[in-house]
Amino acid sequence: MDRSLRTGVIGVMLGMITAPLDGMMLGPALLTIVRDLGGLEYFSWVATAYLICMSASTPIWGKLGDLYGRKAVYMASIVVFLLGSGLSGVAQDMIQLVGFRMVQGLGAGGLMTGALALIGELVPPRHSGRLMGLFGTMMPIAFIAGPLLGGLFAEHLGWRWTFFVNLPIGAVALLLIGGAVRLEPRRIRARIDYLGALLLTVALVALSLVASWGGTQYAWASAPILALVLIGLVALVALVFAERRAAEPIVPLRLFADRNFTLAQVIRFLGGVGMVVAATFLPQYMQLVQNASPIASGMLILPSMLGMVAVLIGTGRLISRTGRYRIYPILGGATVAAGMLALLFLGPGTNLALASALTLIGGMGVGLLTQSTTIITVNSAEPRDMGAASGSVTLWHTMGASLGVAALGALYTARLQDTLIDRLGAATGTHIASRQLTPDALAQLPASAQQAVHLAVSSGIHAMALGAAALGALAFALAWFIREVPLRDRTPSAEPATAAA
Repeated sequence: MDRSLRTGVIGVMLGMITAPLDGMMLGPALLTIVRDLGGLEYFSWVATAYLICMSASTPIWGKLGDLYGRKAVYMASIVVFLLGSGLSGVAQDMIQLVGFRMVQGLGAGGLMTGALALIGELVPPRHSGRLMGLFGTMMPIAFIAGPLLGGLFAEHLGWRWTFFVNLPIGAVALLLIGGAVRLEPRRIRARIDYLGALLLTVALVALSLVASWGGTQYAWASAPILALVLIGLVALVALVFAERRAAEPIVPLRLFADRNFTLAQVIRFLGGVGMVVAATFLPQYMQLVQNASPIASGMLILPSMLGMVAVLIGTGRLISRTGRYRIYPILGGATVAAGMLALLFLGPGTNLALASALTLIGGMGVGLLTQSTTIITVNSAEPRDMGAASGSVTLWHTMGASLGVAALGALYTARLQDTLIDRLGAATGTHIASRQLTPDALAQLPASAQQAVHLAVSSGIHAMALGAAALGALAFALAWFIREVPLRDRTPSAEPATAAA
């Protein structure tokens, strides 16, 4: 890899890590944000609204890259993400923050998609694992330093810096990509599949609301939940028909004719839930049960991030060296399931060092699934569909994270409320559960109520872990059906011309 290409790839990856960096910083700072802005009822929507918009916009960015040039479209997505970051940093209440996070999510949908598409165009799949050397020097900024920075900003500089810090990083990425990435200009004249994008958005919003509200705000058999289920299913069916007729569908159904491609997307969807556990829920356990500060809570989930990064780097190098990849999603599914079950040992009396170490297993499993499914996806797609394929793997991962936040959040909240009611009675338990549960508010409660909250939060983590473990086991079972197809050894520009091109 020459120096110019290496510089361009660094810029591409620097742009890509702004989204996970933001997510990792947000986890330790969420309780501080709730304390300052209020609106505890919108707590999960700070993440869910962002992920829904990210999911809906992901295939659009991928298709735009295929049609109008991946470099320019990727840079545009960075600009939108930075706009949303700046607006989120100046939000004055929780509703504003949720709205600005939606803008941020629209831009984030193009970050992973654009990065994977550019890398797929610049480097052949057979050698893409070698980029993990560069990847390994940059992703720890997000996965390891992110939680630490989030806690630091929340305690000392203010939580708003969890958003403002994206601005200089994104600016550097834009400069490096603009100056170093050189691609032959490509433009295909075709219509954007706006109907497909609309139907996908409707389906995602409806299903996320079902996962978030079902069993908590509304009974599962209630009219609102049944109506949302019907809307989501109708939107999904209509999406399939719309994509079959669209000239340039945002989700090309022909990609799913390849068994490996289809399995990789479903496994990536299931693996997206594992990331949610570490980034969103574990910092709450560390702060509310272990009495850790925001900075300490970021440090205590470092083993999961270190495990993820180490496996990402190691798996990439092994796949590049051997060309074999089937074993890694199998191991990943089993490890995610084991890692989630290990969280059942978390409780009010768990040793702090043990609690931190238990997060390692799940992080390793997510790393195994993420790396292998990305390479399988890129290798399964034709060169003309590289952007759509990259968008697909990001879409399914984000959908898993989005629905995971909503569904696991609902499990967590329901178990927490039930435990408080069992321990303190209906009136007191409901009152405490409806309050803004922050470390400061917890410290003002009587000792008996504090112990009940510690047990309730731990029980919520257990319910969430069991749900995530079941999804990991399903990923393990599906991974056995992946076939070992040889990896391509050429970049798309070196592939023979096709009639479609």
